[in-house]
Amino acid sequence: MRHCAGYAWLAQTYEVAVCQPLKVRSKIGSMRKDSIVDGVLEQVFPAQYQPGPTLAEHLTFAFKREPIHLELLARLFSRIDPAELEQWIRAEPTGQYARRACFLYEWFGNPALAYPGVEKGNYVEFMDGERYLVSQAPQRNSRWRVIDNLPGTAHFCPLIRITQALAGLIDYDLNAELARLGVEFGHDTLLRSAVWLTIKESRSSFAIEHEEQQTDRIKRFAAVMEQRCGVGAPPLTQDQIAAIQQEILGPRALSYGIRQSPVFVGQTRGFQNVLHYLAPDWQEIEAILQGLQAFEINTQGSSSILRAAAISFGFVYIHPLSDGNGRISRFLINDILRRDKAVPAPYILPVSAVMQDHTLRPQNYDQVLDEFSRPLMQMIEPAVRFEGYVKYPDGMESNLHYDGFADTAPAWRYIDLTAHAQYLARVLRQTVEKEMRDEASILRNHQLLRDAIKNVFEGPDADIDRIIRSVHQSEGQVGNKLLKQYTLLEDAGIRAEIVALVAKFLG
Repeated sequence: MRHCAGYAWLAQTYEVAVCQPLKVRSKIGSMRKDSIVDGVLEQVFPAQYQPGPTLAEHLTFAFKREPIHLELLARLFSRIDPAELEQWIRAEPTGQYARRACFLYEWFGNPALAYPGVEKGNYVEFMDGERYLVSQAPQRNSRWRVIDNLPGTAHFCPLIRITQALAGLIDYDLNAELARLGVEFGHDTLLRSAVWLTIKESRSSFAIEHEEQQTDRIKRFAAVMEQRCGVGAPPLTQDQIAAIQQEILGPRALSYGIRQSPVFVGQTRGFQNVLHYLAPDWQEIEAILQGLQAFEINTQGSSSILRAAAISFGFVYIHPLSDGNGRISRFLINDILRRDKAVPAPYILPVSAVMQDHTLRPQNYDQVLDEFSRPLMQMIEPAVRFEGYVKYPDGMESNLHYDGFADTAPAWRYIDLTAHAQYLARVLRQTVEKEMRDEASILRNHQLLRDAIKNVFEGPDADIDRIIRSVHQSEGQVGNKLLKQYTLLEDAGIRAEIVALVAKFLG
């Protein structure tokens, strides 16, 4: 018979339910074995690894052999008798796992343990910098002799595990790839493509939200992308977020600024609300955003791809606004990459175009959002009610009621964004190697075609472009309207030559 160990034992013994499922489950069996069961890594250890039936033994096992699960630990530490930790640290005052547990217990905001602190033992890092995205500005906690390298705060600390798959994906030099494209297609051509790519990113960002026909809004968002990416301080304070929201939404929006009311993502079918995602309690937004700001500061110097993923997806899950959250979250990807000098000005990577591509495997944008939102909703949706409208301090009225915000808070505060980082890393690679390559190729071929046509006859670029566009769109046909406007094309030889050139360069 196999017995659970580590986090699984702790969750079962202390009756801890988590919104984010365990990524690893450990059991004690007859022999060492790993297997994937329903997307979860099941680790089986032989009998000699069996921990004793105590908090200390199973936490030690989890710290040694399982990935950190901050949500579970936060919930666990809110339920235990602190005397269990005090007994453990008295028995092992220099033990690194006892010290880590006591440090984390207090880091979560629980009352200080009735223990004076440790005086001996080397300082130990709370998180392994080889396995996690950690703070680059760690602080020494002298009470427990632990180096606090958690990247955020107790109010918001997203976690990214640097798995083997992710390690391979983030080892990608965006600057070097853009430089290589510049050599291949010409730096002038690549720079000219930046203007179109900014518009394309804006259009695709709206298309994700099924608003691609909003021409004025697309142009406005493109202008914000061009003017604001990487400029000034990161737009993560309440005032900065509100300012950029107003620039993106324009002067005619129903609501501006940080929300002071509940918000959910969903739709209405008939007379019923269909809930896809419920955002954190509005009264927690200020503290959560401060945690996001701390994360941005603490992780400076780390992988730009990981930073962009955590800040972008973290923002969209926080959902601090009534409108504009998705667009700002995607803006933040380019903003962080530009800020970290991973992508030079004036390039805007059209990541939304790739996110909109549902052929991207193994996940598209909606599916990666479901990594967190789906299990969260499965747990809390039965307790969400739509009844009786209430007017909130920001003037918004809502009939959404949920009494479990405080109990659910650890899930929102400690989101595991590993899958999101893997997804964004794939998106960025495809953006540069396909989207930007394709656009540069189109521009280069168009310029070569224009030059080739000028060897047949002279004319302004605008007129030649019109001829190219008409012939290409009509699949090699020269219409009567074009013939009337450009009588030179009545010459069958010239006409045939132009058609052949368009086919050669544009296919």
